[in-house]
Amino acid sequence: MNSVVLQMHEVTLTYPDGDGRLTALDAVDLTVRRGELTAITGPSGSGKSSLLAVASGLIRPDSGKVLLHRQGGVLDLCELSRAELTALRRTDVGIVFQQPNLVSGLTAVEQLEVTERLGQHRWIGPRRRREIRRRALDLLDAVGVADRATARPDRLSGGQRQRVNIARALMGRPGLLVVDEPTSALDTERGAAVMALLARLTAERDAATLLVTHDRLHASTADHRAEVVDGRLTCRPGVVRLDGQCDESHFVDQSGSRDGGETAAADVAAGVRQSR
Repeated sequence: MNSVVLQMHEVTLTYPDGDGRLTALDAVDLTVRRGELTAITGPSGSGKSSLLAVASGLIRPDSGKVLLHRQGGVLDLCELSRAELTALRRTDVGIVFQQPNLVSGLTAVEQLEVTERLGQHRWIGPRRRREIRRRALDLLDAVGVADRATARPDRLSGGQRQRVNIARALMGRPGLLVVDEPTSALDTERGAAVMALLARLTAERDAATLLVTHDRLHASTADHRAEVVDGRLTCRPGVVRLDGQCDESHFVDQSGSRDGGETAAADVAAGVRQSR
């Protein structure tokens, strides 16, 4: 079994709502392992984005533990300061935002290079700059846009911008990759290609990837799946929970056959996996 990278245990998050509190996450348990892609689905407002924000240390939950297993030990993100969390996201947690938000004046390779300078106050010598350039070019090649290295965002397609976005998140060699709706602005074909790319990079780079999407067809390409409904995480076929268990019988109807949507999703997943 692959080693654990992220554990969320009994995580609860609430927001102010008039005179009361709105529960965004309700006692969530989840485990994400190295070399595997876990996809979270759910309707709008179900708590998907809140779950990602907590997993990446952008929001501190009301209660529970968010454990990041990294070289050198295990950290509970709930106990770290903002400065410590910011430093951690530069090295151990890569975030792929829903919108690429590329800097308009920078080329694709420069988008990656600039991440290496964030928080740096020391001068970077020529040798180190060459190393950074080489790594940035290697990552652009890995995501399939090496030939667009010198192009600025306005000269890139939507799919190409998202690939640069993914490469940028990998610059720090993170053990955990957190991905927010990577296909929301893409058509079906380009969305499937981005999902296949994420699955391949997760396996090749031995990262643990946690992804949220509204699209079950795209989620079906993941190694494991779960669904968030009203802040609670429910099991879907193959999902890894904290206890490592999942009862797939819940997803079989009374006639003994799977729901049509699940069958279609499985067919799409099989086609994508065969093309990897």
